[in-house]
Amino acid sequence: MTDLVTRVAPPRETALRRAAPALLGYVAVRALGLLALALWSAARGKSAYTLLTARWDALWYTRVAELGYGYEVRLPNGDVHSNLAFFPLLPWLERGLAAVSPLSYADAGFAVSLLASLAAAWGIFAVADHVYGRRAGVCAVLLWAVLPVGIVQSMAYSESLFTALAAWSLYAVLTGRWLTAGALAALAGLTRPVGLAVVAAVWAAGTVSFVRERSAAEARAGERAPAPPGDGPTRRVGSSGGVPDTPRAPASIRRALAMLLAPLGAAGYVLWVGHHTGRGPLGYLDVQAGWRNGFDGGLAFARFVADKFTSFPSALAAAGIVVGVGLVVWLYVVCVRQRQPLPLLVYAGVVTALALCASSYFGSKPRLLLPAFPLLLPLALALSRLRTSTSALVVGGVAVASAVYGAFWLNGSGPP
Repeated sequence: MTDLVTRVAPPRETALRRAAPALLGYVAVRALGLLALALWSAARGKSAYTLLTARWDALWYTRVAELGYGYEVRLPNGDVHSNLAFFPLLPWLERGLAAVSPLSYADAGFAVSLLASLAAAWGIFAVADHVYGRRAGVCAVLLWAVLPVGIVQSMAYSESLFTALAAWSLYAVLTGRWLTAGALAALAGLTRPVGLAVVAAVWAAGTVSFVRERSAAEARAGERAPAPPGDGPTRRVGSSGGVPDTPRAPASIRRALAMLLAPLGAAGYVLWVGHHTGRGPLGYLDVQAGWRNGFDGGLAFARFVADKFTSFPSALAAAGIVVGVGLVVWLYVVCVRQRQPLPLLVYAGVVTALALCASSYFGSKPRLLLPAFPLLLPLALALSRLRTSTSALVVGGVAVASAVYGAFWLNGSGPP
């Protein structure tokens, strides 16, 4: 599971042509979801476009884009909802796109999400293709598209943007492009708090690479017999003795720079919030506490589920939640058993832990798991081994169910 052997990435033209089936399938699934949402919303007298661009978190992002930070809402119970809880990359992109086009901030958010979702699908394909092959890559993208909460990928939320940055950062790690990996990890850290998962993946991969390189250098030094005094040419510095040869030094430097670069996005924003609020490095935690968000190891989530079991029919919903959580944990165990590359395991593990063990709004937990695409790779691998007609039938059926559920879910009363 710590195998970080890399191979050269294909040229861009070849890569796009290779990913085309996955991207076309993704567009088809998302178009079906948007069509179902439009029909369902029209039947209920609602605007599907408003649901996608101007409700819940999407409103907070557009307010940041338009007015900047400093807006907050004080609730009757004393809670303070501050827009400082929302990381800045998506609002920056909304503001930039609105400045150079006739689009409104909400329109710009929708456009960014659509483009980012395509980039995310391509990134997921690239990772899965690199690890398991092209057919598994196509299946991984389709499975990500047909998730029950897949409609969020088309909303003016930050999930698609974050997933795109995370997937391509992980791909850069797997292919040895360390500076690209670090830069994308820094941008992911400016997108969502869970950007820490990408940072952890880069650090884990970099640390393992350093250790392996040092061990290999020591092994080479041990195999080389010491030359007699005065016999033969003077030994060149860096040729043995645990010091990397000259060709290895640039790669080591790039790897170290990537590890330094990766956390700058998240750390920079968190420190800025602390300075802006006057509460120091922990100021961002205070902002999240105003939203009743925090990390309690899953205790609040467990109490929420336990309370559901006290009545009927809410007990059925609680049983469904338990099954869903069990499925997520089982998929992660399978990922470990299948010896996925270490960066994918670290990334998926951190995303899953933060989603399940946070005391955030419980209805949002499925959405918070959306970026954890490595969990889908075991299912993608199994699906890729079926006949094409069988896998197409399975994906098509799930896509229809997902489109209907997404339309129903988004037309509900609570935020996703």
